[in-house]
Amino acid sequence: MSSLTTEKKDWLLDSDPALRWQVQRDLLGDPADVWEATRDRIATAGFGARILSHQDPDGQWAGGAYFPSRERDLTGLGIVERDEDAQPWIATTWALKDLRDLGLNATALEGTAEKLAESSRWEYDDLPYWGGEVDVCINAFTLANGAWLGTDVSALAAWFPAHRLADGGWNCEAEEGNSVRSSFHSTLNAVVGMREYERLTGDTSLRATRHAGEEYLLERALMRRLSTGETVAPWVSEFIAPSRWQYSALAALDHFRAAVLLEGAAPDPRLAEAVELVRAARQPDGTWLQGEVPGGAVWVEIDAPQGEPSKWLTLIGTRVLDWWDASPH
Repeated sequence: MSSLTTEKKDWLLDSDPALRWQVQRDLLGDPADVWEATRDRIATAGFGARILSHQDPDGQWAGGAYFPSRERDLTGLGIVERDEDAQPWIATTWALKDLRDLGLNATALEGTAEKLAESSRWEYDDLPYWGGEVDVCINAFTLANGAWLGTDVSALAAWFPAHRLADGGWNCEAEEGNSVRSSFHSTLNAVVGMREYERLTGDTSLRATRHAGEEYLLERALMRRLSTGETVAPWVSEFIAPSRWQYSALAALDHFRAAVLLEGAAPDPRLAEAVELVRAARQPDGTWLQGEVPGGAVWVEIDAPQGEPSKWLTLIGTRVLDWWDASPH
């Protein structure tokens, strides 16, 4: 049973279908037919429906693979402009990732994979969309998105073991020759993408590679430098929703929870310090507060402003702590 009060459960349930179905499944333990019915509404109501409504006829969003097309006139579409100088989150890869994270049933995007194979190219070297490019985070999002949409991304899957760095993880700067050290951000994105690929396809060929990347994070207690034991950076405890590409202890723990449930394993004891960091951030009323969300255009705001109670973070934080407290470790 969830540690949330009845009042806070009602607060979470009074929300978009994309959040409500996860509350029903992960915190309330409702029968599958209940949360699946709520999940089905994502395609027709709320955040999911809004993002879907902006898909281009060629299967893309905003006319681009990772960035909006410079030639495309996007005025009058109701885009939320938070900071015009920041990374926009409205192009194809981000729209697909958002929809997948929200829980949209892939059947709502029937034909999209084929359209993207035909019409979408990466801004990097004009490479074909489903083959990925050189950035590990982009490739991780694409691996998971492709598996979700049912297209063959097995060739992209083989990219991950071939590009793991000597210290165990990945870094998006590595392919440009700018780093030989792994990044917490890139490594988490990589293992999440591989986990989703396995969950969605049943292909376990990347499990050993994923475990190696997870070990990079575990031996650092999800938050510390291996060399000095110091906290790696303030962003470890800066919890935000949606997390997009950014690392935090909470985002990492939510991955390990999903990976353990996928494999039917027990949680690693080395998660304990990060768990207590998350527990300490919980407010007296059982909520977590929104951190500093990065700027950039979005199709829709899905969570609270900075400093206010976040329904998404409260869902994630509660399910992580409930899982940890109920598990043998």
